[in-house]
Amino acid sequence: MDKSISDLMEAKRQIDSTLHKLRETIKTFEAKENPDRYKSQITLAKRRIKAFEISVDLIEREIRTLGADN
Repeated sequence: MDKSISDLMEAKRQIDSTLHKLRETIKTFEAKENPDRYKSQITLAKRRIKAFEISVDLIEREIRTLGADN
């Protein structure tokens, strides 16, 4: 799959937006009166954050690689 730098930057922008929303979701659940009730949702959001952070790192690496080729 051929990826342009602009495609990768847009993908990163979308992931960053999703990361922001997930972090806000965690804050909301943790601020609830009984946050233990939302433990599974918090755990899932944290796992998704970790996966997206790995994705962002890989995208940034690819952007640097493509930029160095030019």
